[in-house]
Amino acid sequence: MQTLRAKFALLLVGAIVSVVVLITLAVMYFFATSTQTQVQLLANQLIIMERLAKQAPDAPGLSRQPDAGAPDVDQTDLLRAATAALGTPLDLAVTYKADDPSFRVVSLRVGPSGWVQVEIDPPSEPQLWVWLALITLGVGSVAVFASNRMSKPLTLLESAVEQVGPDGTLPTLAEKGPEEVRATAAAINALSARLKLAVESRMRLVAAAGHDLRTPLTRMRLRAEFVSDDEDRALWLQDIDELQRIAHSAIQLVHEETSKTPPEAVQLDDLVRTIAGELREQGFDIAVAETCDIQVRASRLRLSRALRNLFINAATHGVRGVVSVSAGATARITISDEGPGIAADSLEQVFEPFFRADRARSQNIPGTGLGLTISREIVRKAGGDITITNRPGGGLIQVVELPLGGSGPHPA
Repeated sequence: MQTLRAKFALLLVGAIVSVVVLITLAVMYFFATSTQTQVQLLANQLIIMERLAKQAPDAPGLSRQPDAGAPDVDQTDLLRAATAALGTPLDLAVTYKADDPSFRVVSLRVGPSGWVQVEIDPPSEPQLWVWLALITLGVGSVAVFASNRMSKPLTLLESAVEQVGPDGTLPTLAEKGPEEVRATAAAINALSARLKLAVESRMRLVAAAGHDLRTPLTRMRLRAEFVSDDEDRALWLQDIDELQRIAHSAIQLVHEETSKTPPEAVQLDDLVRTIAGELREQGFDIAVAETCDIQVRASRLRLSRALRNLFINAATHGVRGVVSVSAGATARITISDEGPGIAADSLEQVFEPFFRADRARSQNIPGTGLGLTISREIVRKAGGDITITNRPGGGLIQVVELPLGGSGPHPA
């Protein structure tokens, strides 16, 4: 009941049913005949019939016996009291009609052995709930149809948002249907086109800047080699290396956002053990705690790059990393470390480009600040996500979740 469509339908039903109920009650109050009045009218008719029958006691329409149906004691007492109140008490009996119990038969004694039998529909209160049920059913059907029609543009927006791809692009919508729907679809398509152009322009700008930096950096490296002072030369070469890593990472980030690599079946536990083993050979303190046999669908090369970045991040900034692989609704890779952790108010910023949790402490650790950004881009294109939290005992916990192999992502 939280959707706008349901709320709109309920509003229509409530408004229309309320108006109908008020009108019905007003009509019943001013124009309807009360049960007491109906009983008095019927009693008057029975008195007139009894007088007429007495004037012709041998008329062929008279019966020798009262009706043999089951007695209706309540209606009998009601009509006897009504005739008595009019000053002419009658000897009568009300019975249920044999072939239709919804009707009654009044047997009215006329003389010592004659009976007049009259079929009646007994007075009763109007069945207002039946009327309201029919009105509610009819109005509800119309309200649901009207709310669906009027909320269709909003449904179109909801559908478009749900179909946003991992790269942030919107789907192209068919511009058909009512004028409002066509206008909404056209606006979304125009927004999608502008967004795509803006992203592509940004990617081209970053790629061009990173590529163009390579040539002057190479010249700077050559010139630094001729610096006579060894200490100055080492500082120059260190700064140049850092600039080259930044340029390379920027180009790599653009490549990850724009490349289209088809997914493949990847044995995740084997991949994790392989990457951890390679990093241990390079001097990184990475241990694999536990794994399980599980497959995912992703680009093996790109997923390796993402996990490698995360493992190195845990081993450098977190002193020592421990990796585990588990399975549930998704494939989960948990990377915990023993570092200082990150301030709670900075956890949301760790995936921003060039973010450093502690610039003073991290200045001697190689890196560009793009590793986590690139890793999340790769994992999201594989249909998963990365979350980072502080560990209660100190350090960070990086959790990578990926769809299981059978329900893999769209080609990235």
